[in-house]
Amino acid sequence: MFTRSIEPAFYDTDALGHINNTRLPAWFELARNDLFTLFTPNLDPKRWRLIMARMEIDYRAELFYGHEIEIRTYLTRLGTSSFTVTQEAWQQGKLANVGHTVLVHYDHQAKRAVALEGSLRDALKAHLHEAPTPPA
Repeated sequence: MFTRSIEPAFYDTDALGHINNTRLPAWFELARNDLFTLFTPNLDPKRWRLIMARMEIDYRAELFYGHEIEIRTYLTRLGTSSFTVTQEAWQQGKLANVGHTVLVHYDHQAKRAVALEGSLRDALKAHLHEAPTPPA
């Protein structure tokens, strides 16, 4: 599991006084950088080996300015060429948001998916965890 801390800026808030829901996809993407380096260590876009197939976010509670947000990033599914990244946003000990992103290991020149094999697959397996249980 990878973790990152985000310090919300005042401009991240909206008229209702909480963090705007458009900020979470950006913060989740930033937090996926640790995972991206397994595929492209220097994060060079010309050598990028992934595409996004799906993204969803469950907004369970509000996030607020003035308190750090911890983003936890891990895998909940590892397929042949795709995998699901699950991310949690925590603030003051409370799980506020959960996101799921399906990424595909991809050859952009050949325009096709590529199998996740060898040491790359092993590195991804090290970050497999169970997804959090949805609230009742």
